[in-house]
Amino acid sequence: MKIDELKQISIKEIKGIGDKNGSLFARLGIESLFDLLYYFPRDYKKLPPIVKANELIEGSVCAVRLTVSDDVYFKKTTNNAITTLSAYDDTGRVFMTFFRVTYIRSVLKPGSTWVFLGKVVRKGTKFAFEMPEIIKVNEYIDNSNSLQAIYPLTKGITSKTISKYVKQTLDSNSDLVDSLPNDISKELNFCTLREALYGIHFPKDSESKKLSKDRLAFEEFYRFFKGLKDQADKYNRLESQCVFIETAEYERFKEVLPYELTNGQKNALKDIVEDLTGGFVMNRLVQGDVGSGKTIVAFLACLLCASNGYQAAFMAPTEVLASQHYKNFCELNDRYKLGLNITFLSGSLTASQKRKISDSLERNEFNLVVGTHALFQEGVKFSSLALAVTDEQHRFGVEQRNLLENKGIHPHVLSLSATPIPRTLAEVYYTGLQVSVISDKPKNRIPVKTGVRIAEERVDGLRFLYSKVKEGQQAMVVCPMIEENENVDLSNVYDYADYLKDLMPKDIRIGILHGRMKNLEKTRVMNYFANGDIDILVSTTVIEVGIDVPNATVILIENAERFGLATLHQLRGRVGRGDKASYCILINGSKSNEDNERLDVLMKSDDGFFIADEDLRLRGPGDLLGVRQSGDFQFLIGDLYRDRDLFIKAKEYVDRNT
Repeated sequence: MKIDELKQISIKEIKGIGDKNGSLFARLGIESLFDLLYYFPRDYKKLPPIVKANELIEGSVCAVRLTVSDDVYFKKTTNNAITTLSAYDDTGRVFMTFFRVTYIRSVLKPGSTWVFLGKVVRKGTKFAFEMPEIIKVNEYIDNSNSLQAIYPLTKGITSKTISKYVKQTLDSNSDLVDSLPNDISKELNFCTLREALYGIHFPKDSESKKLSKDRLAFEEFYRFFKGLKDQADKYNRLESQCVFIETAEYERFKEVLPYELTNGQKNALKDIVEDLTGGFVMNRLVQGDVGSGKTIVAFLACLLCASNGYQAAFMAPTEVLASQHYKNFCELNDRYKLGLNITFLSGSLTASQKRKISDSLERNEFNLVVGTHALFQEGVKFSSLALAVTDEQHRFGVEQRNLLENKGIHPHVLSLSATPIPRTLAEVYYTGLQVSVISDKPKNRIPVKTGVRIAEERVDGLRFLYSKVKEGQQAMVVCPMIEENENVDLSNVYDYADYLKDLMPKDIRIGILHGRMKNLEKTRVMNYFANGDIDILVSTTVIEVGIDVPNATVILIENAERFGLATLHQLRGRVGRGDKASYCILINGSKSNEDNERLDVLMKSDDGFFIADEDLRLRGPGDLLGVRQSGDFQFLIGDLYRDRDLFIKAKEYVDRNT
């Protein structure tokens, strides 16, 4: 079976997963067998050796082999179910407490022997466990020499549960077909796809884990470059059906702009105009740092398109960002009497509203439409689409962009990206695209003041944050986790929001935002924040792209040492978008000199390209929340920075084999 075919098989097809468990897996984004196999561990742990009862150490995670006594006690209350028991070996007795696990009595039968794994506590003179893992003796011994996967979790699902169903899926699909050409796998001495998936989920040691990761990362990069090359071949010297000239409306607006364009903006605009008037289909990317002014360049391109009698579509990754662009474009249109007919299209509109807008577009009543992915839905039709703009292009897949482009007869394509990529990698990454780089920033942009604080100084940072909120400004707090995870001690959104509610006065309005929320709920929260109805937004990195609130002047990032510098720079760019002084507070939970050195880079510079180069130089393989996990480039396991050699090698093999 080809790996892509597993995308069509629901996870509910696995024995033991019904609707209830299926909905829990869906919260992790796991809905198909493909999603399950490609839901990679975020870390690994080594099982501790089995010790005797009298060798347990208070406060440590220990494993002990014990036989269950017959003193099992069960008590059920309105809100809880508590099971207590004891177990023993030839050196002593250990006491156990289990909460809300009513089935435990049918598992831990008197006289049965198990390995209990957990953090040791002391109750009086006795050792005890609270909610230990219960593992069969043979199973524990078999796994004691290998690494155990730790996955990002949600309540109701454990890493052990995920591992169980991954193994079950791999065992029942022994005929997985490699998608890498055989000659490449043989030349690079790669294991098979099935072996790589086994090795990443159930590695015997660090070496086997690395071999599996490299195999999967290379394949991901290879498929990425193959898609890019196919896209480039499609546009290679394709004659344009839309004839452009530099119009009077376009020239007049350039002259009356309330600010002077930077040299980078002027050069990018020159490249775009030459493409649009050159007779061939444009496929250009404008890469610019946070706040470099890419949007006004794209708007000028849309104006040139519309004033030539064609339609332009501007697609943003979130409804909030799309609506902000729509509002800004309408204000420019009204203030400077540009003669544009602008409309807005998003998924939250009713079916009748969407149909009405689509009919108007088909009748050419609008020459600029701003929206989200709703623009490329099947029912949306255009009369003369000649320019498709995608903002934050890496957030859209190639297939999604193709759907929008197919709305016209080979329309020009302009992509925007604020993701800084080191120049040494950019040449490889942007294969098949013409690239314009805006490296300078508008003169009126106020730099964001950045400071690093240790965890013990958190309250000082929050006190400063509150002082700005009290002045009528807004703030954001970023946490690396959505909810508490028993395997890691990192700040999470839900507990942090509760902490702030206890800490702040009752009139401070606190909101929560994270990636597992439904799109409608995310949009609602971001709209509340954009409209000033939330004072402090506690979020994950989902705000990295898609929110532009000029009144937000402070961002505090917890466990900053766990993020890549490029991600931190993107998050910092969420403030400083208005005319007020803005601040970024990085809470460093690490004591290491390496982490301090990395975070110091952000204090020294606000140049995203310099930061990206430093990130490439400084980042190590232990960075758990780097570029891949933040969503950039849509790589599931490959990391553009850490795996740069594989990245470049994959490009070479695509060029050689196609």
